[in-house]
Amino acid sequence: MPPRFVAAGVSDNREAKRAARDRLIKEREQQKAGERRRRQLIVAGAVVCVLGLAAVIGVIAANAGGGDGAKSASTSGPVVAPTGADDKDNLAIPVGAADAPSTLTVWEDFRCPACAAFENGFRSTIHELENSGQIRVQYHLATLIDDKTRGSGSLHAANAAGCAQDAGKFSAYHDVLYTNQPDETDDAYADNNKLLDLAKKVPGLDTPAFRSCVENGTHNSWVVKSNEAFQAGKFNGTPTVQLNGESIFPTKGGEQISPASLKKWVAAANKGKPAGKATPAS
Repeated sequence: MPPRFVAAGVSDNREAKRAARDRLIKEREQQKAGERRRRQLIVAGAVVCVLGLAAVIGVIAANAGGGDGAKSASTSGPVVAPTGADDKDNLAIPVGAADAPSTLTVWEDFRCPACAAFENGFRSTIHELENSGQIRVQYHLATLIDDKTRGSGSLHAANAAGCAQDAGKFSAYHDVLYTNQPDETDDAYADNNKLLDLAKKVPGLDTPAFRSCVENGTHNSWVVKSNEAFQAGKFNGTPTVQLNGESIFPTKGGEQISPASLKKWVAAANKGKPAGKATPAS
């Protein structure tokens, strides 16, 4: 009896250890799966502005073609670029030091949920790189969703962003537009009153000059020209993100983008180069 009792105890102990080990392995696998899902959130959103448009068209009827909730926007007249616009034909709004060693080029649409996912996920990292003189960001504005839904919110929001650039407040207002982005099927940004109301969230932006610029669609023709450049570029969709001309969204060389990988790629591109003389963006 005693030997059999000892053997049973050893066996029970081994089973307990094996069960504990199995639980630990399972927990680690669950943690890894959760981390993979978090990393994939932004990448998964990248297809929304391309694949989601067909569904949007069927829902957007109430806002389409200048109906209730949407205001028509004139795109005739001379092309008036926002103050300080640069790059080819002055179609980019720059943020960051002009002498930064690397350039991050971003094509985006203020109604695009994938763009919001990118901006809201990478905002602090991009601002950190801008403010330390590591990168200069060139924002190109597109109206992809307007084009597919006959809406005008992308156009109105881009014009308002251009007006904010005139006031030296582009970066802050750009961030406000993305943190307050309406549902993709809601063309809320077609209403200038909505855009003016959001301007109150940016200190010093809600001025008579800004209001006049927004209400008059001062930069509408410029936005149209920017969108034409986007179409001519034959990009896959928005957001399109490039580092020194190389596509990095959603991946670069097979590696998925993340705040950590973006910093790593910028550091590699800037190796041996001095940082630019940056000032915090307004």
